[in-house]
Order: sequence, then C-alpha cells, then structure tokens
Amino acid sequence: MNFQVIPAIDLRAGRCVRLFQGEYARETVFADDPVAVARRWEAEGARRLHLVDLDGARAGRPLQIAVVREIAAAVNVPVQLGGGLRSRENVQAALEAGVDRAIIGTAALDLTHAAALFAEFGERLAVGIDARGGRVAIQGWEQESGWDALELARRLEALGARRVIFTDIARDGTLTGPALEATRAIAESLSIPVIASGGVGARADLHALAALAPAGVEGAIVGRALYTGAIHLPQVLSDIY
Repeated sequence: MNFQVIPAIDLRAGRCVRLFQGEYARETVFADDPVAVARRWEAEGARRLHLVDLDGARAGRPLQIAVVREIAAAVNVPVQLGGGLRSRENVQAALEAGVDRAIIGTAALDLTHAAALFAEFGERLAVGIDARGGRVAIQGWEQESGWDALELARRLEALGARRVIFTDIARDGTLTGPALEATRAIAESLSIPVIASGGVGARADLHALAALAPAGVEGAIVGRALYTGAIHLPQVLSDIY
C-alpha cells in the first residue's frame, strides 16, 4: 500500500518535545538529542521524518536550522520541515539545510505569495492546514485566521499547491484518535495528496487512516504515541506495508 507512517520530531530549544493541543505551556520533553531520535525512527523502518520548528513557528522565522541540518545529514530517509517558513528565503534555507520538503502554513494565507512559492518550489513545498473547529489557525496555532479549512485547501490547490498536511489541533497530542471525517472530507475535495496529523494513539487509528488511501490520504504523522510506546513503529509498518 502506498501509505506512509511518518514519525514526528518536534523541536524546541534543541530538544525533542511534544505539545498538548498545540499549547506551548503544556510541553513534554521526550529527548535531549533529536539526532539520536531521528536515527532511531529510521532504524525502526521509517521512510520519512516530519520535523517541526516550534520556536520558529512562534517567531515567524526558522530558529532550529542547525539541528535540522544535523538530522538531515544523519539519516538516509527524506525529511520534511515546518514551522516559521514564511518567506522564500526561509523555504530556501530549509531546503539548503538538507530538507526534502518544506511546509508553509501562515505564509499560505497570502495567496499571491503562496502561488509564487508553489510555482518556484513545486513538489518540494507542502501546505500545512492546521484547524481548530474547522477554522484555520496560524502564527504557531496561537491565532485564528477566519479561513475555513476546506475552503482554504481548495483555494490553495487551485493556486498550485502539490500536497496538504492537515492537522486537527484539538486532537494533536491527545492520543484520542484522528479526525477521520474531516480528513476524508479534505482528501475527497482535492486531487492532490493529503497527509493526516493529530490524535493518532493506537494501531487501529493508523489502520483507519490507511483505509482512506483511496480517497487521497497518502500518510499519517505520528508523534506522542511513538514516544510513549502506545505504538511500536516496526509493528505498524509491518501491518501496513
């Protein structure tokens, strides 16, 4: 099956952390060495890694590029990065650090700017659509944009977006299960691939998301469940692959 399980490595102050529902005050530190974590997930079979610069997401510019560069150099699987990539220069810096795919979020709401980025970077650029109650959140998830997630996804596809990463913020870090219906709705409304994020807490959640592959869901990002041991990566990869 052409469906990827993608471990997440969220970076804050050089450490590997997880937030609860995107709240910076509700942080759990899982490791002081993100490079070692990346190597672990690769050794366990991951075919791609998802990095988030949490400091950069708040600051509006990437702040963890040095760590990202170390991770990209340490593994042989592609790495994607989001968080604070709001300008062409930010995206270029991420790609030059060894990232295979850069992810824009807040920057995508400037539609003219987004269209120019899509035209220049093509498949190497994805759009992160992060929603709370169906409304898109920006600025490190600390502000609501007013955009409906589905409407924005359709608009960005029309402007040239090649891939969407959809996160249900209310489920992120909670282990309570993914937003299956919202994810299905986004995927079925688009002709470009969608990667699901948020809420995965058990093997059954990944099976349910993999079942949406025919609708256009090409993968799922998994964070806290891997770090707590609720999901054992080699086991779910064996299930799906």
